[in-house]
Amino acid sequence: MVTVSDVAAEKTKEILTAEGKAEWGLRFFTAGSSCCGPSYGIDIVETPVDGDHVIDKNGTKFFIEKSTSESMKGMEIHFVDEGEKQGFVLTGGEAPSCGPDSGCGSSCG
Repeated sequence: MVTVSDVAAEKTKEILTAEGKAEWGLRFFTAGSSCCGPSYGIDIVETPVDGDHVIDKNGTKFFIEKSTSESMKGMEIHFVDEGEKQGFVLTGGEAPSCGPDSGCGSSCG
């Protein structure tokens, strides 16, 4: 199951309100994949797509693409604001296997 931090919910509410879309939500989806694991994208959307996993946190909606929900299992959506480093991050979950025999070379850290 994917969880959402209070900080991420509040920041999402702030962003959606500033965009004039306070009743909308954020939709997370798989944007690509490599030997290091999937890459994720985020969109502001009005409604979930059929099959999306819906999370309501503090009155803010998060939609997780059905096929993405499994790869995000055990992760938490969080928001960091550390000076120049600002944005949504995923924490937890299982690390991809990127051992010496995986073919990743130095592309994964």
